[in-house]
Amino acid sequence: MTPTSTPTLTVGFDLDMTLIDSRPGIHACYTELSRRTGRHIDADLVVTRLGPPLADELVNWFPADEVEAVGDLYREIYPTVAITATPAMTGAREAMAAVRAAGGKTLVVTAKYEPNAALHLAHLGIEPDALVGDLWAEQKAAALREHGAHVYVGDHVGDVRGARAAGALSVAVATGPCDARELKAAGADVVLADLTEFPAWLAEYSARPYRPARA
Repeated sequence: MTPTSTPTLTVGFDLDMTLIDSRPGIHACYTELSRRTGRHIDADLVVTRLGPPLADELVNWFPADEVEAVGDLYREIYPTVAITATPAMTGAREAMAAVRAAGGKTLVVTAKYEPNAALHLAHLGIEPDALVGDLWAEQKAAALREHGAHVYVGDHVGDVRGARAAGALSVAVATGPCDARELKAAGADVVLADLTEFPAWLAEYSARPYRPARA
């Protein structure tokens, strides 16, 4: 009998506050949006609760019937003010490299508008094998299943929910708006302080003779 081979390891990553520190760019974008619309927006507050879709934030500052149009304006503004202002998170490139060194594939699944997510990754020289945007929380499960992700790494309880819905191992990093206790309570299988801890964890995980999606 031919032995069953282990499937290629596929690791998914969230983008905002997982791979990139999007706070400076998003702050600049909301500041410019406020200037153009004449509507007060507390950009300092906005960047403390990143993760959910754009519309979920805009309803705090604009009437519901204006959100779609304002969202289009935000996405139009975004490339000119947010991309160069946004750095990679510490350990992001090393985390992606660790997956490749283990013979795996990388995937980015994010709630961010996909063309803008692609601009961030290109600007920072981070090259996943696949990118899927415009998905939040449990919606991410479809992309994770489609690409056969064993692991999904994110900073928000919504990312934990997405991983669990996909049957993937949830690895959470406490670098976003949710602290380690919140992430664990939401069901994260592993909680790391940040991505600098990811390569060592991945080495241990990859060494297992059988890698279940969930521990």
